[in-house]
Amino acid sequence: MSLPIVAVVGRPNVGKSTLVNRLVQGQDAIVHAMRGVTRDRSYHRTDWNGRDFMLVDTGGIETGSDDDFGDSIREQAIIAAEEADAVLFVVDGKTGVTSGDEDVARILQRSERPVFLVVNKADTPGDESVIHEFWALGLGQPWAISALHGHGTGDLLDELVAVFPEAQPEPERGEVRVAIIGRPNAGKSSVFNRLIGAERSIVSGVPGTTRDSIDTVVERDSVSYRLVDTAGLRRQSRIDESVEYYSFVRAMRAIDRADVALLVVDVSEGVTDGDQRVARFARERGCAMVVLLNKWDLLADDEARGRIEELVPDKLGFVHYAPVLRVSALTGRGVSRIFDAVDTVYASFTRKLSTSALNRFLSDLRETGHTVSRGGAQLRVKYGTQTGEAPPVFTFFANHPKLADDNFRRYLENRLRESFDLTGTPVTLKFRQRD
Repeated sequence: MSLPIVAVVGRPNVGKSTLVNRLVQGQDAIVHAMRGVTRDRSYHRTDWNGRDFMLVDTGGIETGSDDDFGDSIREQAIIAAEEADAVLFVVDGKTGVTSGDEDVARILQRSERPVFLVVNKADTPGDESVIHEFWALGLGQPWAISALHGHGTGDLLDELVAVFPEAQPEPERGEVRVAIIGRPNAGKSSVFNRLIGAERSIVSGVPGTTRDSIDTVVERDSVSYRLVDTAGLRRQSRIDESVEYYSFVRAMRAIDRADVALLVVDVSEGVTDGDQRVARFARERGCAMVVLLNKWDLLADDEARGRIEELVPDKLGFVHYAPVLRVSALTGRGVSRIFDAVDTVYASFTRKLSTSALNRFLSDLRETGHTVSRGGAQLRVKYGTQTGEAPPVFTFFANHPKLADDNFRRYLENRLRESFDLTGTPVTLKFRQRD
């Protein structure tokens, strides 16, 4: 389900990343006083009062000279106001109102999105004097907070989640939602065009051509597929254009609402860290996955192809469940097998195992004698049931659930995959105390 997007905008060094860390209760955002400091991840899921939402920190986009920064921050604010469901405009309470703040405020005044003026570094609780001059920005109530200490963030979040659109129930599954993802210039648009049989997306050798996500519904053998061609996902430190930054947001929205992700890998460049990052985005958001080794025709000989086949399990071992297809979007080689692979992984993604079948599996597993022992206690998994699907979630009840360490979880997942067809889908294993 696509979650509300909250864009965090403002000048460098006003505390945007510190605020993001506070709201997500983590340290994902790199905090540094130097302008242009970036972070690996700037798309964070969090929640407040039962409402999940995504925070997008725009820190790291601002680069170049002061003049360049002025252009960048204005453009960034415009796009944030267009793309987000709400905007947190962060200013520095110690510095006071600057000309850069005034420029952004004028842009945000014209926005149809809710804008919250967040006066950061108000480190003395109850001291409202810090916000007085910010009323002049014309954005309504300034919110005095301390991102560092947490003062005032609870009241801000109460008001923030109140303006979100009403949560929409998941639509009935009338179609398979497929997002085509990958690094820039991996061949995503070419794969997309091959699958729909038309030149629907612009194809170019220049990375970053696809600026937006494009939906097309294709029907095949009475099954409807909603294909989404997304902008390339690259390392955040290389995103230095506001437009491209929010293309990243749109791509993440597409992944959020996808059932299946087609990860397009440009094998002429090998399997890179960038491919790992994109695969991790899709795995974390619970998508089923098919890996497409594109441009296979460009590999010169068996030795080159062998190197790629060795790299795949090494680099993409954490999505080992995803089937791998060798394709060429340029020549059409292997493309005809993609829909069959999507059908296979979607069936796994939506599979529902009966409790009786799952407990027969556990009974057979106990006969192997494999378990975990620690401090005189021995793990015994008594029974299990499936508690979620799309992707599958299995809950197991045990005498000492805390003994189920990572090794045991991997062992149990591998045995599950051997016993039941779970090709291409991530699975979640939960352990609970048996009554």
